[in-house]
Order: sequence, then structure tokens, then C-alpha cells
Amino acid sequence: MNTKLSAFRALLNKNETDAAIITDEMNIGYLCGYYYTDGYLYIDSESAYIITDSRYDAEAKVHASTEFSVIVPKNRNEFLKELIGNHSVKTLGFENRSMTVAQYNGFERELNVDFVPLGLMLTEMRAVKTPDEIAKIKRAQEITDLAFSHILSIMHPTMTETEVALELSYYMQKNGAGGASFNIVAVSGEASAYPHGMCRPIPLSAGFLTMDFGCMYDHYLSDMTRTVVVGKATSEMKHLYQTVLTAQERALEVIREGADCKAVDSVAREYIDGNGYRGAFGHSLGHGVGLYVHESPNLSPNTLGKTLVAGNVVTVEPGIYLPGKYGCRIEDMGAVTKEGFDNFTHSTKELIELF
Repeated sequence: MNTKLSAFRALLNKNETDAAIITDEMNIGYLCGYYYTDGYLYIDSESAYIITDSRYDAEAKVHASTEFSVIVPKNRNEFLKELIGNHSVKTLGFENRSMTVAQYNGFERELNVDFVPLGLMLTEMRAVKTPDEIAKIKRAQEITDLAFSHILSIMHPTMTETEVALELSYYMQKNGAGGASFNIVAVSGEASAYPHGMCRPIPLSAGFLTMDFGCMYDHYLSDMTRTVVVGKATSEMKHLYQTVLTAQERALEVIREGADCKAVDSVAREYIDGNGYRGAFGHSLGHGVGLYVHESPNLSPNTLGKTLVAGNVVTVEPGIYLPGKYGCRIEDMGAVTKEGFDNFTHSTKELIELF
């Protein structure tokens, strides 16, 4: 039985919505078990359809949940109108947070129904991971940890930032990843003060080298950051690094089911501010990870009235950035439990000096 489909139907019923069309690629795969890029799902209380074209027909029938019928109609809109008529659909849910205006206008012209925004319905569903989803994210992080050990073993003084990023991506894919989670960050020297700086085709600069990377395993993602030093760390650099690390450790200690998202962020932020770096930590402490690298929930000063739930997978990534000088971030990822935090990230956090 497809428990995700059952849970989604229950939410539609609670929302008094007769049926829904799902157009977001990741939500399509989340609900039916098969990821494809041309078409959509139709779901009501009794039936579920994968509506696509001939390129995906045979594969979908092998990989998708058996509760979905795979249909390759000559005219998708005509088929959808027929479904809606046969099932007496009056209200149709749609993904207002991801559907384009052009898509919406096309459906609205063709279908005689009241459109109901699904809002955060699927986002909130995806925020609590199943054991199978957690196992995939853990495997992605295992590959990411291995990549960090690998890059430390081959790095040399004339290596460029671009080469660091390429080597990390190549190693992860060679060891089972389906690709990188996002454009890998590998920035050194003054550029380490840019939280999401672009890799440059220049040799590594002296100072901090921040590497933010992750990979995909069976569609689920990992995300970690480690900062090392190219050359020798000054006493100020050591103090900054230790401040970031202690801030992260303090936040990790308070994460558990029921913890307030804003309060968790505050633990790290107040420590950084109190150690001489007020205003130098500009981004949120962390975010959910799953099919997308940024998902719900968010550990942020702007997240109000939101508490963590067992099964949330989140990052914890405080940083300090001093423009024109350098920056440092340390990021772990793991699952919230009733008692605490199951940290999936096992790479060392000791200050490493290279060359």
C-alpha cells in the first residue's frame, strides 16, 4: 500500500478538495515512486493516474506504485476533462507555489472546476521523513563524508578552486551518487567570506578554504560544509573557527522533537554575537533536506511558532563572514529524534592546516 498516497488523500479530504493535479517533478516522484519530467499526476479519492508521454510509459509501469495507472493520452487536457466529469470533481487542488502562471492559465481555460491552492500541503508532508527516506539521505551523506576524506588526501598547493569542486563531484558520482546536490562551493582566501561564493579557476589562496557540497542518492540529497586552512592559521583564525564550532555544538545539544526552530537558531546566533562577531552571521542556522536541498523546516530567526518533529532532517550550519578578510562555516546534517539529534555527518571538525 502506498502510504504517502493515502496520507495525501486524507489531507485532500480534510481540505474538502475533490481531486488534485501534481506538476512539481519531485512531488510527482514522492507520491508515485517514479520521477519523470513531462506530465503530471491526477489523484482523487478513488483513482490515481500518471499522465505522461510514450518516452516514460514502459518505465513508469515498472517503477511506479501499482496504485497509479499510467496513461499516455493523445490529448492530455481532453483526458483530464473526461476524468473530472466522470468523477464529478467540483474542486481541484493545484500546486500554487510551483505551478507557472502559463500552466495555471492553460488548466483554467480547459477545466470547469474551482481551483484550490494546495499551499504547503506536500511541503509539510515531505518534512517528516520515513525510515526509507532517512536511509537514502544517510547513504548520500556517507558518500559525501568519503569525498571529504578523499579531497584532503589529494589536495596540493597549485590546485584551483574549480578543480576542488570538480574532484568532489567526480568522486561522489564514482562512488554511487547520482550527481551533486547543488553547485559545489569551494572558495578560499578572501572569497571564503562569501557564503555561497563561486569557484574560481585560480590556485587556492592562503587562509580559510570553505567547501560546501553534497550528493544525490536515489533522488535524496546530502549537504555538508567543512572549512580548512590553506597554510598556517593565525590566532585570530583559530578563535573564529572555534567560535563557529562551539556555536554549532551548542545548537546540536538543544535539537530534539518539540524544540522551537527560532530558539535553536538563537542558541548559535547569540553565542557568535557574544564572542565579538555580532552581525557576521547573516544566514539562518539550518534548513530541511530531502528531495530538495532546501526544504521545511527552517532553523531561522524568522521562523515563528514552528517546532521540530521527529523525522525532520535538518542542517546545522553556523558561519562567520568578514568581508575583505575571510569566512568560515561548519555544517552537519541529521535527523531530529524524540531524544535529540541523529547526526549523519561524521567528517572531522578539528581545525585542519594544509601545506
